[in-house]
Amino acid sequence: MNWINLTTKEQLEQIREKSTEKPQVIFKHSTRCSISSMAKSRLERGNQPEGMDFYYLDLIAQRELSSTVAEDFAVSHESPQILIIKNGNCVYDASHSAIRLDDIANHALAT
Repeated sequence: MNWINLTTKEQLEQIREKSTEKPQVIFKHSTRCSISSMAKSRLERGNQPEGMDFYYLDLIAQRELSSTVAEDFAVSHESPQILIIKNGNCVYDASHSAIRLDDIANHALAT
């Protein structure tokens, strides 16, 4: 998995802009949670779908940014959580065991 570390609010605006050209995926991860670690491991064992960028947000190190993500994209905060951003909006989010690469690819590439 080619993660892009998400550490600034400026990156959120870039994600919105880039999402008009291709889907952007944000993975919110708690480094203190075993379920989150399992979800991350499951993602990393799979083949990263083509045509989208994957961002990694460390919830422990970036608490404020995590709250901003939830507010900006109108989703409830969960951990672990995956968000798919297309055309500036969150079109899909999932958490815990519902985080699967197949679902990410299907939702991200759906028109």
